[in-house]
Amino acid sequence: MKRWSLIHGIAPLLLLAFVGAPGVAAANDYPTAARVDYVLGCMAANGQNQLVMQKCACSIDVIAELMPYEDYEEAETILSMRERRGELGVLFRTERGMEDRMQEFRRAQAEADLRCF
Repeated sequence: MKRWSLIHGIAPLLLLAFVGAPGVAAANDYPTAARVDYVLGCMAANGQNQLVMQKCACSIDVIAELMPYEDYEEAETILSMRERRGELGVLFRTERGMEDRMQEFRRAQAEADLRCF
C-alpha cells in the first residue's frame, strides 16, 4: 500500500517536470556559447566585476525573452559585417533592409538596459 501511494505522489511531480520542460527550453533557446559571448562583450564595454557580470547576464536573458535566437544571430552577423572595410561593409551599413532588421535588436537591447542596468 505504501508503494502505491509513493508512486501516486511522485508521478504527478514527474509529469509536471516533463510538461514544464518545453516552456523552459523555449525561454532558453540561445546556445550557451552565444550567451557567454554576449556577456564577455558586455563586460568588456561596461567593466570587469561581479556586478557588471550579473547585469550583462540579465541583459542577454531579457534579449532572449524578447527575440528568437535566429533573429539575434542575424543581428549579430549584421553588426559584425558592418565593421568590415570595402564594399561588403558599406553594403551592410547602408542597405535599408539591414537597418530594418537591426531595429528589433536595438529595441531588445534598450529594454534589457532598462531592466538590468
